[in-house]
Amino acid sequence: MRINCLALATVLACLPLASASMVAEAATADGIRDANRLLRVTNVGKQFDSMAQQQTGNIIRTYSLIVSTSTDTFLPAQIKQSIAACYAEAYAWQKFEAGIAKILADNFSQKEMRLLIDFYRNRSLPPVEIQSFKNAIAKGGLIQKISAQYIFANSDGCVERDARLILDYLSRSKPRGSSLATE
Repeated sequence: MRINCLALATVLACLPLASASMVAEAATADGIRDANRLLRVTNVGKQFDSMAQQQTGNIIRTYSLIVSTSTDTFLPAQIKQSIAACYAEAYAWQKFEAGIAKILADNFSQKEMRLLIDFYRNRSLPPVEIQSFKNAIAKGGLIQKISAQYIFANSDGCVERDARLILDYLSRSKPRGSSLATE
Protein backbone atom coordinates (compact mmCIF):
# COMPACT_ATOMS: atom_id res chain seq x y z
CA MET A 1 0.00 0.00 0.00
CA ARG A 2 1.39 3.36 -1.02
CA ILE A 3 1.02 6.24 1.36
CA ASN A 4 0.54 9.60 -0.16
CA CYS A 5 3.18 11.67 1.61
CA LEU A 6 1.41 14.95 0.95
CA ALA A 7 -1.86 13.65 2.41
CA LEU A 8 -0.05 12.22 5.43
CA ALA A 9 1.84 15.47 5.97
CA THR A 10 -1.43 17.41 5.77
CA VAL A 11 -3.10 15.14 8.33
CA LEU A 12 -0.11 15.35 10.66
CA ALA A 13 0.04 19.11 10.29
CA CYS A 14 -3.64 19.38 11.21
CA LEU A 15 -3.37 17.16 14.30
CA PRO A 16 -2.09 19.93 16.59
CA LEU A 17 -4.94 22.18 15.42
CA ALA A 18 -7.51 19.44 15.95
CA SER A 19 -6.19 18.53 19.39
CA ALA A 20 -6.02 22.21 20.39
CA SER A 21 -9.60 22.60 19.21
CA MET A 22 -10.70 19.55 21.21
CA VAL A 23 -8.91 20.88 24.32
CA ALA A 24 -10.61 24.26 23.88
CA GLU A 25 -14.01 22.57 23.47
CA ALA A 26 -13.38 20.50 26.62
CA ALA A 27 -12.34 23.63 28.52
CA THR A 28 -15.44 25.42 27.27
CA ALA A 29 -17.61 22.47 28.31
CA ASP A 30 -15.96 22.45 31.75
CA GLY A 31 -16.51 26.20 32.03
CA ILE A 32 -20.19 25.88 31.11
CA ARG A 33 -20.60 23.00 33.56
CA ASP A 34 -19.00 25.07 36.33
CA ALA A 35 -21.10 28.10 35.38
CA ASN A 36 -24.28 26.02 35.60
CA ARG A 37 -23.15 24.69 38.96
CA LEU A 38 -22.53 28.27 40.14
CA LEU A 39 -26.00 29.27 38.98
CA ARG A 40 -27.50 26.34 40.90
CA VAL A 41 -25.65 26.92 44.18
CA THR A 42 -26.44 30.65 44.12
CA ASN A 43 -30.09 29.90 43.37
CA VAL A 44 -30.10 32.54 40.64
CA GLY A 45 -32.95 30.92 38.71
CA LYS A 46 -35.34 31.08 41.65
CA GLN A 47 -34.28 34.66 42.43
CA PHE A 48 -34.72 35.65 38.78
CA ASP A 49 -38.22 34.14 38.64
CA SER A 50 -39.14 35.82 41.93
CA MET A 51 -37.94 39.21 40.71
CA ALA A 52 -39.77 38.74 37.40
CA GLN A 53 -43.00 37.98 39.28
CA GLN A 54 -42.51 41.01 41.50
CA GLN A 55 -41.89 43.25 38.48
CA THR A 56 -44.94 41.81 36.75
CA GLY A 57 -47.06 42.66 39.79
CA ASN A 58 -45.68 46.21 39.74
CA ILE A 59 -46.44 46.54 36.03
CA ILE A 60 -50.01 45.31 36.48
CA ARG A 61 -50.56 47.69 39.41
CA THR A 62 -49.23 50.56 37.29
CA TYR A 63 -51.51 49.68 34.38
CA SER A 64 -54.47 49.36 36.76
CA LEU A 65 -53.73 52.72 38.34
CA ILE A 66 -53.40 54.46 34.98
CA VAL A 67 -56.65 52.94 33.72
CA SER A 68 -58.61 53.59 36.90
CA THR A 69 -57.49 57.22 37.25
CA SER A 70 -57.98 57.96 33.56
CA THR A 71 -61.24 56.15 32.97
CA ASP A 72 -62.89 55.33 36.31
CA THR A 73 -62.72 51.72 35.16
CA PHE A 74 -60.96 48.77 36.72
CA LEU A 75 -59.01 46.21 34.74
CA PRO A 76 -60.75 42.84 34.95
CA ALA A 77 -58.93 39.85 36.41
CA GLN A 78 -58.75 38.11 33.02
CA ILE A 79 -56.83 41.08 31.52
CA LYS A 80 -54.44 41.08 34.49
CA GLN A 81 -53.98 37.30 34.15
CA SER A 82 -53.27 37.64 30.44
CA ILE A 83 -50.67 40.32 31.13
CA ALA A 84 -49.08 38.18 33.85
CA ALA A 85 -48.97 35.17 31.51
CA CYS A 86 -47.15 37.20 28.86
CA TYR A 87 -44.46 38.28 31.31
CA ALA A 88 -44.16 34.78 32.80
CA GLU A 89 -43.45 33.43 29.33
CA ALA A 90 -41.27 36.31 28.12
CA TYR A 91 -39.09 36.32 31.24
CA ALA A 92 -38.96 32.64 32.18
CA TRP A 93 -35.52 31.79 33.58
CA GLN A 94 -35.22 28.80 31.25
CA LYS A 95 -35.05 31.20 28.29
CA PHE A 96 -31.96 32.91 29.69
CA GLU A 97 -30.15 30.25 31.73
CA ALA A 98 -27.88 28.93 28.97
CA GLY A 99 -26.90 32.43 27.85
CA ILE A 100 -26.15 33.57 31.39
CA ALA A 101 -24.07 30.42 31.96
CA LYS A 102 -22.07 31.28 28.84
CA ILE A 103 -21.54 34.83 30.09
CA LEU A 104 -20.20 33.46 33.37
CA ALA A 105 -17.96 30.96 31.57
CA ASP A 106 -16.63 33.70 29.29
CA ASN A 107 -15.88 36.13 32.12
CA PHE A 108 -14.75 33.96 35.03
CA SER A 109 -11.81 31.62 34.95
CA GLN A 110 -12.57 28.10 36.13
CA LYS A 111 -10.53 28.83 39.25
CA GLU A 112 -12.69 31.87 39.99
CA MET A 113 -15.90 29.93 39.41
CA ARG A 114 -14.76 27.13 41.70
CA LEU A 115 -13.85 29.65 44.41
CA LEU A 116 -17.31 31.20 44.10
CA ILE A 117 -18.99 27.78 44.13
CA ASP A 118 -17.07 26.83 47.26
CA PHE A 119 -17.94 30.17 48.86
CA TYR A 120 -21.66 29.72 48.19
CA ARG A 121 -21.48 26.16 49.48
CA ASN A 122 -20.11 27.56 52.75
CA ARG A 123 -16.72 26.02 52.25
CA SER A 124 -13.71 27.80 53.58
CA LEU A 125 -11.60 30.03 51.41
CA PRO A 126 -7.84 29.34 51.62
CA PRO A 127 -5.94 32.52 52.57
CA VAL A 128 -3.79 32.23 49.44
CA GLU A 129 -6.96 32.47 47.32
CA ILE A 130 -8.32 35.66 48.88
CA GLN A 131 -6.98 37.88 46.10
CA SER A 132 -8.38 35.58 43.41
CA PHE A 133 -11.72 35.67 45.21
CA LYS A 134 -11.61 39.49 45.35
CA ASN A 135 -10.78 39.57 41.63
CA ALA A 136 -13.78 37.37 40.90
CA ILE A 137 -16.08 39.55 42.99
CA ALA A 138 -14.76 42.66 41.23
CA LYS A 139 -16.10 41.28 37.94
CA GLY A 140 -19.67 41.29 39.29
CA GLY A 141 -20.63 44.71 37.93
CA LEU A 142 -19.43 43.91 34.43
CA ILE A 143 -21.15 40.52 34.43
CA GLN A 144 -24.35 42.11 35.68
CA LYS A 145 -24.21 44.67 32.86
CA ILE A 146 -23.51 42.04 30.19
CA SER A 147 -26.29 39.83 31.58
CA ALA A 148 -28.81 42.68 31.56
CA GLN A 149 -27.91 43.46 27.94
CA TYR A 150 -28.30 39.77 27.07
CA ILE A 151 -31.71 39.55 28.74
CA PHE A 152 -32.89 42.74 27.02
CA ALA A 153 -31.67 41.55 23.62
CA ASN A 154 -33.20 38.09 24.03
CA SER A 155 -36.55 38.85 25.58
CA ASP A 156 -39.88 39.39 23.94
CA GLY A 157 -41.51 42.51 25.22
CA CYS A 158 -45.08 42.53 26.42
CA VAL A 159 -45.72 46.28 26.53
CA GLU A 160 -47.18 46.64 23.03
CA ARG A 161 -49.34 43.57 23.54
CA ASP A 162 -50.46 44.86 26.94
CA ALA A 163 -51.37 48.26 25.48
CA ARG A 164 -53.38 46.64 22.69
CA LEU A 165 -55.16 44.38 25.18
CA ILE A 166 -56.03 47.27 27.51
CA LEU A 167 -57.10 49.60 24.71
CA ASP A 168 -59.29 46.88 23.19
CA TYR A 169 -60.93 46.32 26.56
CA LEU A 170 -61.48 50.05 27.06
CA SER A 171 -62.96 50.49 23.60
CA ARG A 172 -65.40 47.63 24.27
CA SER A 173 -66.37 48.92 27.73
CA LYS A 174 -66.62 52.58 26.55
CA PRO A 175 -65.79 54.26 29.86
CA ARG A 176 -66.83 57.91 30.30
CA GLY A 177 -64.31 60.70 30.37
CA SER A 178 -61.55 58.47 29.12
CA SER A 179 -58.55 59.83 27.40
CA LEU A 180 -57.11 56.33 27.00
CA ALA A 181 -60.02 54.72 25.16
CA THR A 182 -59.89 57.20 22.31
CA GLU A 183 -56.15 57.01 21.65
